[in-house]
This record gives sequence, C-alpha cells and structure tokens, in this order.
Amino acid sequence: MEVFKYRSIGVIHSPFKEIKGMPIQPSSARGIDGWIEIFPPYLAGLEGLDGFSHVILLYHFHEVREMKLVVTPFLDHAPHGVFATRAPTRPNPIGLSVVELMSIENEVLFISNVDILDGTPLLDIKPYIPAFDHQQDVRTGWMKAGEDEIRTKVSDDRFEGTENREDGERFTGADPS
Repeated sequence: MEVFKYRSIGVIHSPFKEIKGMPIQPSSARGIDGWIEIFPPYLAGLEGLDGFSHVILLYHFHEVREMKLVVTPFLDHAPHGVFATRAPTRPNPIGLSVVELMSIENEVLFISNVDILDGTPLLDIKPYIPAFDHQQDVRTGWMKAGEDEIRTKVSDDRFEGTENREDGERFTGADPS
C-alpha cells in the first residue's frame, strides 16, 4: 500500500487537556472557544478566509494509539465498522470538524464550537459552503436512534488505546519550517 506523508500547517488549541469528557462533535460543543496557530509558511493561505462564518478543519488524531475496524460508538451500544462511525481509531486517524470562525488576527484563527483536543495538529482548512456541503434527503443509518443524545453526550475512555498503531508511526505535528 502506498504511504502518504502530510505536514501540520498549525496547531489547534482548546480547553480540553484530556480526551475523557470532551464533546463528541461540534454540535455538542456550542459556545466552547478555541484558537488555531497557523505556522508562518502557510499564512498566505488564509487570504480571503475571513469572509466565511464557518470552516471545516481536517486534523490528525495525535493521541490515537491503535486502530480498530469495528467499534462501539458513543451514541450506540452495538458494534459497527469504523467507516460507519466518527470514531478516532481509524486506519488513518484523520478528524473532521465544522467550527465557527470568529476572527483572524495575524497567525491566529479564533474559533467556536470546538470539540478537539488541545495541541492537535491541523492538516487543512476548508471554507464551509452550504451550496457544496449541505445535503438534502440524507439517511443516517444506525445513527438515527441516537440523534437525541448528540448535544449532550461526551466522550469516555473507550477510544483511549494504549497499544501502538499497527504501522508503528506516530505523527508529532512539528512545525515544518
């Protein structure tokens, strides 16, 4: 299998110093503020972003230590394939959150509705564009039963693995410059 290498473009900061007790999605993190430090080589990429109210953050689950292809998600009691969930123990531990962009000041993006662990390496930012991103007539599979809990559910320790990832790699999120 081909191996890809990515660089962190910045670091996400939040009030969450440990995984247990964090909101499980931005919809359950309403009003929780954070900030993103963008590394100097990538600052020109922020041009024009201040006109958007929301952004999609792609980031590396840097504290994930193992991969599981079958998981029991926070909002269900039955096991599901990891690709049918938002669980962090993925073959490629990439997270996605849609957060509110409050402001940009120099190399710092101030954000709200943050459900991300402090110190998380940021891989990419994309503007949230309803005409592209909002879908009609959506099916939510097994998730339909747990939708009432989304705004109140927080994480527990079910995804805090102690084993190393299968490939032995650990992404540090170091500044590429």
